[in-house]
Amino acid sequence: MSEHTVYEPKSALGRWFEERLPILGFVKTHVLDYPTPKNLNYWWTFGGILTAMLAIQIVSGITLAMHYTPHTSMAFDSVEHIMRDVNYGWLIRYVHSNGASMFFIAVYIHMFRGMYYGSYKAPREVLWMIGVIIYLVMMATGFMGYVLPWGQMSFWGAKVITNLFSALPFIGEPLVTWLWGGFSVDNPTLNRFYALHYLLPFVLAGLVVLHIWALHVPGNSNPTGVSVKSTQDVVAFHPYYTLKDGFALIVFMLLFAFFVFYAPNYLGHAINSDPANPLATPAHIVPEWYYLPFYAILRGIPHKLLGVVAMFGSIFLLFALPWLDTSKVRSGAYRPVFKQFFWLFAIVCIGLGYLGSKPPEGGYVIAARILTAYYFLHFLVILPLLGLLEKPKPVPSSISESVLAKNSRRLAAQPAE
Repeated sequence: MSEHTVYEPKSALGRWFEERLPILGFVKTHVLDYPTPKNLNYWWTFGGILTAMLAIQIVSGITLAMHYTPHTSMAFDSVEHIMRDVNYGWLIRYVHSNGASMFFIAVYIHMFRGMYYGSYKAPREVLWMIGVIIYLVMMATGFMGYVLPWGQMSFWGAKVITNLFSALPFIGEPLVTWLWGGFSVDNPTLNRFYALHYLLPFVLAGLVVLHIWALHVPGNSNPTGVSVKSTQDVVAFHPYYTLKDGFALIVFMLLFAFFVFYAPNYLGHAINSDPANPLATPAHIVPEWYYLPFYAILRGIPHKLLGVVAMFGSIFLLFALPWLDTSKVRSGAYRPVFKQFFWLFAIVCIGLGYLGSKPPEGGYVIAARILTAYYFLHFLVILPLLGLLEKPKPVPSSISESVLAKNSRRLAAQPAE
C-alpha cells in the first residue's frame, strides 16, 4: 500500500471548509485509507454488520416511539395500533423486534471470533473491555425493550428479572423498589424502561465510536495474531474491505429479511400476544433467546444470591479474559489444544442456551449445573493452564509470509492442466 496522502480538496469551497472543519480529511485518513491487515477473513466483517444493525435499530426505534404510548392501560393497544393502522407499521415493528435478535447473533459471532483469534490480548485489552461494556448495555437495552409491548411475557419477565436484585444484601430491596418506581411492576416501571430504552441506543452509539477509536490505536487484529510490520502487510480499507464488508452485509440482510417477512414471530413467545395480566402467572417464564445461557446459570444454582452472583460473574469474567489467557500466542489457529477446548466451550454455551429454555426441573437442572461448572472452569482453570502447558505451532514471522504460504498451498492443490 502506498503511503498516506494529505487530503487536498479540489474546489475552493472544499478547501475553505477543510481548513475550518477537516471532516473529509479525517474520513479519508482514518476510514478510506486506513491501513488494514491484508489477511482479514469474513469473520471480521461482523463489526461493520453490527454498526449497520445499530443504525437500523435506532431509526426503527425512533419511528416506533412516535406511535407508542408508555402507559400500562394503553401500551399493548398502541402496539396493536402500530401493527394495524400505521402505514407499514407492521414492517417497522418486525424490523425492530427481529433486528434485536440479528444484533445479538452478530455480536455473539463477533465475540467468539475475538476469543478464538485472541483479539483481547495486549495491546488490545481496553478495546476488548469497551466491547464487553457495549455487550452489557445491549443486554440492558434489549431487556427494557422487551418489556414495552406489555404482553404476558413482557410483564412477568420484568417482574422476575428485576426481582433478582432483591437477593443483594442491604441494598437489594430498596434497589428493586427504585427500579419499579413503587412496590410492584406497574406504570412507573414501564415509563422508566421506556425512557431508558430510548436513551441507551445513543449511549451504545457513543461507545461504538469509542470502540472504533480504541481499535485505531493498536490497529486491527488478524487471523495470524502477528503484528503489522511493514506496508506490505496492509491494504487500504477502501475499496478492499468496504466491498468485502458490503457483500457480507448483503448476505446477512437476506437472513434478516427472511425472519422479517416469513417468520417474524419465530424468535419471540406466543404468550406475549396476550395483554399483561398480573393475576395470571404463565406456566413457564423465560427471557428472550439471547439471555438463555445466563438464565440457565441463574436457575441451576438453588441459592438465590449465589445464582445472581454466578449469572453476573459469568459476564464479568469476560473483563478479565486478557489476563486469564496466559498464552503468548494470540491466534487460536496456531494452538491445537486450545482449539479443541474453544469449540467445547462454544458447545457448552449453546447447551446452556437450550437448558435455559426448558423448565427448571429434573435432568435439565443437573445438566445446567454441570455446564455452568465447566463454563467457569474454562476461564479460571483451563485457559491459564493451557498457556503454560500447550506447545503451539510455529507462528509466521509476518502477515505477508502467511498470505504467500496460503496462496502457495492453494496453487499446489490445483490439478495440472
